[in-house]
Amino acid sequence: MADFEDARRIALTLPETTAEGTHLGVRRGSKIKGMAWLWNERVHPKKPRVPNPGVLAIRTASNEEKEALLASDPEKFFTEPHYNGFPAVLIRLAAIDDMELRELLIDAWRCQAPPALVRESGL
Repeated sequence: MADFEDARRIALTLPETTAEGTHLGVRRGSKIKGMAWLWNERVHPKKPRVPNPGVLAIRTASNEEKEALLASDPEKFFTEPHYNGFPAVLIRLAAIDDMELRELLIDAWRCQAPPALVRESGL
């Protein structure tokens, strides 16, 4: 079972990674590219979304990878209409261990980090 602090701790071991509030990103030039963040859930209709500490949204390399994750384990991975067409999957943190979370964060980092940094890091 993992939580956002585990995700933050793991992400910050990756080169050029930043953590601001509930967002984890990687520096790409002068920009920070988001790789994972707490899911903002709409709890009440017509009210603002609020961060759900039990669910992490994480970038995938493609929509095909997203679909593969969704099909692999619906208890861990899900999506919502807000993410239709966007390469990110929602993860129930209580259903995942640190090792799998690390693998997913490294994959998310790889798709957002500068290619030269990915090559240099060996990840």
